Amino acid sequence: MSDLRELYQEMILEHNKQPRNFREIQDATARTEGFNPLCGDRLTVYLKIAGGRVKDVSFKGSGCAISKSSASMMTAAVMGRTVKEAEHLFQAFRDMLSSKKGAPFDAERLGKLAVFSGVNEYPARIKCATLAWHTLRAALDGGTDGSVSTE
Repeated sequence: MSDLRELYQEMILEHNKQPRNFREIQDATARTEGFNPLCGDRLTVYLKIAGGRVKDVSFKGSGCAISKSSASMMTAAVMGRTVKEAEHLFQAFRDMLSSKKGAPFDAERLGKLAVFSGVNEYPARIKCATLAWHTLRAALDGGTDGSVSTE
């Protein structure tokens, strides 16, 4: 088993058991719900944007280990970034998962999120990994009380 695959499994398990930023933000400037009807994952992303920067981000909900860990790592990755930087990170993450197996991706930009590169070997799980990200994208676009679906 490759080192990246082992790291992937460790990080998925850790972030599933102890997700970061798993809470509501009461004074959120944006709140968007996401749903993956294929497997039943359902979550809400909360954002607090000020001065064009993500001042706080969190999520609540339920889902599989991949969905929950992706949301956890996403919140940690976008916290403190500008809205534009968060949008670019969304694009880089989506590109990594939608590319062919073994295709190059921007590992430097993605940092720890690169552990999800192996998900593209399991097409049914890509929607699990990207649900929180699509929900974040809708929230960044001003999606207060909006809803996103993977279908």
